[in-house]
Amino acid sequence: MPDFSNMAIAAAFDELGDLYELDGAVVHRVLAYRNAARSIREAPVSVAELARQGRITELPGVGRTIEEKTLALLETGTIPAAEKLRARFPAGLIEMTRLPGLGPKRARMLYDELGIDSLDELREAAQAQRLRTVRGLGPKFERNVLDALEAGLGEAPAPRVLLPRALGLGEQIRDALRAHPAAVRVELAGGVRRLSDSVKDLDVVAAAEDPGALAAALAEVDVIESASSAGPNAARGRTHNGMAVDLRVVEPGQFGNLWQHFTGSARHNVALRELAVRRGLHVSEYGILDDATGETLRCADEAAVYERLGMAWIPPELREDRGELQAAAEGRLPQRLVELEDLRGDLHMHTTASDGRNSIEQMAQAALARGYEYVAITDHSATHGFGNHVTADQLRAQIEAVREVNARIDGIEVLIGTETNILPDGSPDYDDDLLAELDWVVGSVHTAFGMGEAEMTARLVAACEHPWIDCIGHPTGRKIEQRPPYALNVDRLVEAAARTGTMIEINSAPDRRDLNDVHARAARDAGVRIVVSSDAHGAGTLPNVRWGIATARRAWLTREDVANTLPWAQFAPLRKRACRG
Repeated sequence: MPDFSNMAIAAAFDELGDLYELDGAVVHRVLAYRNAARSIREAPVSVAELARQGRITELPGVGRTIEEKTLALLETGTIPAAEKLRARFPAGLIEMTRLPGLGPKRARMLYDELGIDSLDELREAAQAQRLRTVRGLGPKFERNVLDALEAGLGEAPAPRVLLPRALGLGEQIRDALRAHPAAVRVELAGGVRRLSDSVKDLDVVAAAEDPGALAAALAEVDVIESASSAGPNAARGRTHNGMAVDLRVVEPGQFGNLWQHFTGSARHNVALRELAVRRGLHVSEYGILDDATGETLRCADEAAVYERLGMAWIPPELREDRGELQAAAEGRLPQRLVELEDLRGDLHMHTTASDGRNSIEQMAQAALARGYEYVAITDHSATHGFGNHVTADQLRAQIEAVREVNARIDGIEVLIGTETNILPDGSPDYDDDLLAELDWVVGSVHTAFGMGEAEMTARLVAACEHPWIDCIGHPTGRKIEQRPPYALNVDRLVEAAARTGTMIEINSAPDRRDLNDVHARAARDAGVRIVVSSDAHGAGTLPNVRWGIATARRAWLTREDVANTLPWAQFAPLRKRACRG
């Protein structure tokens, strides 16, 4: 059987899903292949090997049909169903489906109505303003197509991986290498250590008495699909789900130089080198060269690197060239960044009343087990655009249900709240009289994402000015690596929040982390109270707050900058309803 990587197998099923959608298959069949592709792509072990062992159906979303097609792919290099479907469509039409914003449905529409079956023909039609003649499309779609083609997006680049999955892979590699007899120390570096939103590869650094032996061991790690030497003390590899891995190994006395070099962003490292040159020093992964003496200082730990350059050690999350070097030199770094253990409450979560998986009591008990003093139940409101939602009458009933749970469970304050949809005019989708009965109101945009910047900004400013909206949830609406923020002047939102006493959320969902770190820091500087919330849709996702805390740390926030690190008695008076009362 030929060898296929997880990425290659997943790509085959993604293509099969696209082909079926082009062919007009029922949506369930299309989704089945796409879900299988996602599961295969994210598998940490060789899916080809699982298939050969008869264990591929252990993966979520993979049944007997997918198993049969995978075995056919491994045996013949192709999937027969895909071959039959490819014969029905021009090859260029498949390429069109990969253009952002197009997809199989629109590609088929353009093919049927305009005869377009290649990227070149698509470009010509867009330039001639022919795309806008198709019903449901328009000038904006035409412009987006031209922009995507101009940016070279016809062929998708290697995707970046969200931090949780990248970190999980990195930790498996780190732990496997730590178990090697030659290892003295093994750590993660790069974007995963800086807790970036997403990363394109993994950097691993190590100290060993026999660097070459540890570098060679990368190929033996279970999650590594392939590896090769990158020098006497280095190796490069690729995981089964396609992530590139770069391993560097040095002797223990040089580990601090190596870890510092491979942790900082490119801009941080450039700025550090420029600062060092002005002091007659040259900084690299190999040490700090003193021009005056010709001596090279090698450091076993990072703190010694920064100390030699006349500054305090800089937390990894801050190493982005956003003023951290000057602050470190002047003693102005935060004394202690906020930590997960600082949180005293969680103010955004969902239950089975909307699109959650657990009851009010189950969410409250899970929060109590995490040591929280208070939680707010904030199910989706009446005009939420997706999934289940809570009508006004249902919310009135839920008020009583939450009050009953709160009276029965000791040790935690269970608040009745809502995540109300902010309507296009900036008003919430519940009446003020009903909102006044609640303990906490999060206002979020869940509909009409396509408004212009002026209109969307006015919408959120009006929400801040509403007397019962305590907090703006996931303010920019972004989905990391999936959906860009909607048009919004964040500076004006921050100004309105500061003026009205409205809190702003860092939503901790791994694909949101919204506000982002840059905006969260600006909001803090403007005097806005920041809340870090899980947006949990089940008890099992309450721990998502770790990703919101990661963003808060990247924003330079301390415990004092995050409102829900306060005990309930101190947090409660900060709500708008408390100020009104």
